[in-house]
Amino acid sequence: MLLVKASARPSPLHGLGIFAVESIPLGTPIWRFEPEFDRAFTPGHFAALPKPAQAHVRHFAYLDSASDSWMLNGDLTIFMNHAADPNTGAPPGVARPAFTVALRHIAAGEEMTCDYYAFDGAAEKKLGPKP
Repeated sequence: MLLVKASARPSPLHGLGIFAVESIPLGTPIWRFEPEFDRAFTPGHFAALPKPAQAHVRHFAYLDSASDSWMLNGDLTIFMNHAADPNTGAPPGVARPAFTVALRHIAAGEEMTCDYYAFDGAAEKKLGPKP
């Protein structure tokens, strides 16, 4: 669940992206998984989906390696793009992204990005081997 004001619009990185509506200070919580809002698809749930729904989940969700579940966010964060030097991510000491924060100041109008390789078990399939 997105915890800051954002809008989706065309991205210079890829397709659509999410952009900060207001300035976001370093350390501000950006996102957390909210079970009543976001959705976890266990391997069995995922396998039971029709093929078009599976394709949608593969594209917009991330694969949580710890649970082998696809995690689909229920808001604009499905449009957050990858960057090698992202401005959002898990705070130091957090083993997996149970929540993310601003890793640096994010200006109003700036695209918010994350490092897919840090949390998405399917990142290599989406982006290729990590450079």
